[in-house]
Amino acid sequence: MSMQDDEITKLYYSIGEVSEMFDVSKSLIRFWESEFDILKPHKNSKGDRRFTQKNLDQFKIIYHLVKERGFTLEGAKKEIKNNKDSLIKKNEMLKSLTNIKGFLEKLKGDL
Repeated sequence: MSMQDDEITKLYYSIGEVSEMFDVSKSLIRFWESEFDILKPHKNSKGDRRFTQKNLDQFKIIYHLVKERGFTLEGAKKEIKNNKDSLIKKNEMLKSLTNIKGFLEKLKGDL
């Protein structure tokens, strides 16, 4: 998953953009939205989903548990229910470390 600098400033992302960011299908995003209570993107008057940065962070937690760690959907739901605060903190820490890594790599390239 990679985000470019110009994407970071966006307030809302379409389901297609989220699909590309995580390399998953739009139908999987819709399915996870129906399965996980924490994932509730905004919908406009036409019913199009609009994902905020908070929604992306929530989706990343689900993605990490299911796709990267191999949890079942039920197992991921239990993990989120029992350790939600811890998972959010870990996600924020990983985001910070990724930003620091990018900054250091850019700095190294400038030298």
